[in-house]
Amino acid sequence: SMSTGVGDEVEVVATERPDAYLVRVGGRDQSLVDLADPHHLAFDYVRRIADVVDDHAVPGEPLRVLHVGGAGLTLPRYVHATRPGSWQVVLEPDAALTERVRVELPLPRRSGIRVRAQDGRTGLAGVRDDAVDLVVVDAFVDGEVPGDLVTLEAVAEVARVLAPGGLLLANLSDRAPFPLARDLVAALREHLPHVLVSAEPATLRARRAGNLLVVAGAAGVPRAALAARARSGGAPYRVLDDVAVASSFGGGRVRRDPGGGPSGS
Repeated sequence: SMSTGVGDEVEVVATERPDAYLVRVGGRDQSLVDLADPHHLAFDYVRRIADVVDDHAVPGEPLRVLHVGGAGLTLPRYVHATRPGSWQVVLEPDAALTERVRVELPLPRRSGIRVRAQDGRTGLAGVRDDAVDLVVVDAFVDGEVPGDLVTLEAVAEVARVLAPGGLLLANLSDRAPFPLARDLVAALREHLPHVLVSAEPATLRARRAGNLLVVAGAAGVPRAALAARARSGGAPYRVLDDVAVASSFGGGRVRRDPGGGPSGS
């Protein structure tokens, strides 16, 4: 396994599609960036995130989005293309990766996308209360979400920076019996109690590991709208509601920051 996510070898690889490049970090495919068409989202889980973004507020109106994890900046480019004038900050601790992406896969002019060379928790702490509409967590070190992004304290920080009606979107790489998703759902209960989970059917049937998208909010989550998008999209996926989340992703253990006090259930 890789020693660290920061400083891993970065490759920018041409694909069969003109102007489309794969960003690979430490041998893992992290992003596909289509410079000619920022609406083109090759990875299914990124399309699922985009479905939530598309449904939020009024289509085409600017959003305030905090991205935890940057890689090729595929989703920020998509938000800029679909919602011009959006406020976007990307927290990406790997400055060498960001520099490489900026040089080889330049951002559109006046994109308004700002990248901060900070890890998620450091960057979150610097964001003021009620400042953002969406927090998108898509951060990986050695193929796993950093542990300090799924603790009770991390969830409290996300809830603090979200404006009323705001949502957390967390992309988790997990497999049945879904220990990471269960623990995150347990941590969400107190601060962002409305939760849905979307996934490809094969992931839910435990055939293989995959990307689970956990969407959580203090006031509600867009269940019906996402279910409709899930049925109509090119890659169908399942949207699990409260009851299904409780049964499939219940029983988790709330993780705490080191020194965060005793771990309750």
